[in-house]
Amino acid sequence: MIDKLEMFMVLAREGHFGRAAAAYGVTQPTLSSAIRSLEESLGVQLVLRGARYQGLTPEGQRVLDHARRIVGEARAMQDEMRQARHGVAGHLRLGVIPTALPRVARLTAPFLARNRAARITILSRSSSEIRDGIAAQDLDAGISYLEGAEAARLEAHLLWTERYRLVERGTEAAPLGWGEAAARPLCLLTPEMQNRRLIDLHLADAGVAVAPRVESNSTLALLSHVATGDWAAILAEALCEGFALPPGCVARPLVEPEAEHAVGLLLGHRTTHTPSLRALIEEARRIAE
Repeated sequence: MIDKLEMFMVLAREGHFGRAAAAYGVTQPTLSSAIRSLEESLGVQLVLRGARYQGLTPEGQRVLDHARRIVGEARAMQDEMRQARHGVAGHLRLGVIPTALPRVARLTAPFLARNRAARITILSRSSSEIRDGIAAQDLDAGISYLEGAEAARLEAHLLWTERYRLVERGTEAAPLGWGEAAARPLCLLTPEMQNRRLIDLHLADAGVAVAPRVESNSTLALLSHVATGDWAAILAEALCEGFALPPGCVARPLVEPEAEHAVGLLLGHRTTHTPSLRALIEEARRIAE
């Protein structure tokens, strides 16, 4: 039953029988047969079918909610049994917002050092993708902004505070105000990224707005423009630490107003976490101390 529920969850995520079969590692007939067998066992139609997948029935949506809980508990039980034999040995899928990637090893490196049989897959994801991935159990945990975690019914553990820097050519490294930064020819991250939305908010708090001529979802693309000497970029402090700045460039702290946001470990609310997640939470608490 668990494997059928897992296939059903993958089908709901992929929205296509062929892609779901490939993602789960079975043939399409095998996946289709498993879904029909699940429907027969439950006595309800779960999937709307036509020439192709057309979504879930109302009953299918309710079963999906139950499937996520059941599969989550089954994975926790399997992890508990592995721990009994080998210690913490699970495989964690961790979604991380791009601005936190340079600091992710603060959490993962000591976790892996303490738990030699554990494995982690780190995936770059937006804040909304992390919330959705945890809800769908495609991710075991995430590192993201903590604002809105309670409303999203997520368990949160502080890791660090995100602050901002203006990166530009020059030698002056003294702090400057957001209003002064807005006067530069800015290249910024794209508007759908949470970090950009926060930057726009702080610029608005300073009474200014910008219309950058260069936008990108890649920090490397922004830094390549800064390197020409014709542009400046506002980046999270962690990115300035994690990337080698172009030669002749400085990262100046942004103040007036002070701007900072809590970044932390996010998990789904559960009565009991798997041993791997419990160990990861303990590592997060050590970082925050």
